[in-house]
Amino acid sequence: MAQSSYWNKIADKTRKENRPFFSLAPMEAVTGSVFRRVVEKAAAPDVFYTEFTNALSITHPLAKESAKGRLYIDPKENPKPIIQLWGNNGEDFSKAVKEVKKQGFEAIDINTGCPDIAVIKNHSGSDLIKHFDTAKEVIEGARKTNLPVSVKTRIGYSEVDEYKTWIPFLLEQKLPVLTIHVRTREEMSNVPAHYELIDDLVKMRDEIAPDTLLQINGDIADYQAGMKLYHEHPGIDGVMIGRGIFTNPFAFEPVKREHSAHELLGLLRYQLDLYDEFVAMGIPGHFAPLQRFFKIYVRGMKGASAIRNDLMQTKTTDDARKIIDRIDIKD
Repeated sequence: MAQSSYWNKIADKTRKENRPFFSLAPMEAVTGSVFRRVVEKAAAPDVFYTEFTNALSITHPLAKESAKGRLYIDPKENPKPIIQLWGNNGEDFSKAVKEVKKQGFEAIDINTGCPDIAVIKNHSGSDLIKHFDTAKEVIEGARKTNLPVSVKTRIGYSEVDEYKTWIPFLLEQKLPVLTIHVRTREEMSNVPAHYELIDDLVKMRDEIAPDTLLQINGDIADYQAGMKLYHEHPGIDGVMIGRGIFTNPFAFEPVKREHSAHELLGLLRYQLDLYDEFVAMGIPGHFAPLQRFFKIYVRGMKGASAIRNDLMQTKTTDDARKIIDRIDIKD
């Protein structure tokens, strides 16, 4: 089951370049089509994911309209994203994957690591770490099409040592890719990622599911940090960057360089323009989530803190553009 032409094509390309494949982590209210295109313009990873989406919402008559924004793929996106789904019912996944295949998605990823309390109360996300039977059910449900099904997870729920049973269980499912955030759910992001476990995770993979590609997530700031991890831990295949993109929208640049305020604000203008296009198509969208992105672009310039505060008070993209226009940019 682990063999996948979709993933093998990605891995074969990056192996020839003596590097891991890089991906942008799926993030709630962040990795929609608009921001994916901004990152693509800045420096694209090998793999994008959608925001994580409730499998039930995709086909539920009362929820499927609200899911459209999460599922939207612009025709110009390259590469197309992998859809990440969450839930706790195999039948929901079975219905969802058949629908998203019709919409053009080429691969599925299952979230078994989300630490959000609302998701956990739904017995989904990282709660599945405590329920192997349910996890197996949703994986099998997602396999009701011929699309490859991967999994993103954490090393455990409350104890680090849980990885010794949880990770082998997932590897036994013969996944094409297993992405591991090397922290527990209860650790959130409050402790350093457990890089000391990576070699053991590679050994498990080699013994149980040698065809499964292993991707590591947690505290990886940029391409350079990913390459360092790759060389320190031979055997990992992929590197996923999450919060690092909020510090540096150019995080996937192979050659690190300084970027001017003009470049950063140019990306912000681009995001505002894409956001307006998105809303004009009638796809559900709200300005408030856009405000969380301002800190990405307004940094390292004179009066950055005051500018960010002004931007946070804006109500429309035109309001934001007026503030940007007032900034005296000196490269």
